[in-house]
Amino acid sequence: MVTYVDAATAPLKNTGHVRLYGRDAFVGMHRAGRLAAECLDALTPLVQPGVTTDEIDAFVYDFGVSHGALPATLHYRGYRKSTCTSINHVVCHGIPNDKPMRDGDIVNIDVTFILDGWHGDSSRMYGVGQLRRAAERLLEVTYESMMRGIAVIRPGATTGDIGAAIQTYVEAERCSVVRDFCGHGVGRLFHDTPNILHYGRPGEGIELRPGMIFTVEPMVNLGRPHVKILSDGWTAVTRDRSLSAQYEHTVGVTESGHEIFTLSPAGLDRPRSAG
Repeated sequence: MVTYVDAATAPLKNTGHVRLYGRDAFVGMHRAGRLAAECLDALTPLVQPGVTTDEIDAFVYDFGVSHGALPATLHYRGYRKSTCTSINHVVCHGIPNDKPMRDGDIVNIDVTFILDGWHGDSSRMYGVGQLRRAAERLLEVTYESMMRGIAVIRPGATTGDIGAAIQTYVEAERCSVVRDFCGHGVGRLFHDTPNILHYGRPGEGIELRPGMIFTVEPMVNLGRPHVKILSDGWTAVTRDRSLSAQYEHTVGVTESGHEIFTLSPAGLDRPRSAG
């Protein structure tokens, strides 16, 4: 049984209930989401061969603080960085370090800023130097799968509709959807109910209602979907060492459809070859 609650009166902790936010919350989420998108835009020229992910992490921290925000990942459950940087076969939660990026790498940069109490959560893929066609295609497929999942979001649809739209497209493109991680409710809390699976069947799952806010963030592998967690307790990698990619937007359900809070003002959230 799913319980929907008014977010304005619910306690500030994950109670397992689905929060329904009002218009003021949507305004706050647009501001936080736009800041995350602007940071990801500003990172574009920095992602080059020879640059370290520690340098990217420092940029994210400085960008957030200079705009009155704090990175949500910093000290979250013991995590010590301001962003996650996941390169090549790293699926998610890659920890920034002092190793330089190399020509041909692909990297996901995941940024969440807390601005006036609201969490703006987004990630996107970057190519480092000249990419191979297989890597470019993976980025295109992953981005398109996210947008197809978002396209079905409206009142009366279900979380299963989102997952089915993503899975059907990805598998038709001979790639695989990671099952071990999912999207999540977000707002005043970093991670909240509901979970948004990126696979599933139409009509199953939780019914979408106006005021729900959550992320859609499919992880797509060129090889098989299986992952493992490294000894640091965070970094997830593909078991078969195949390339992995991820895109993420934060979305709110409206009376007539949806709003995306984390769109790039400059249109840079799309893969280069997707236009």
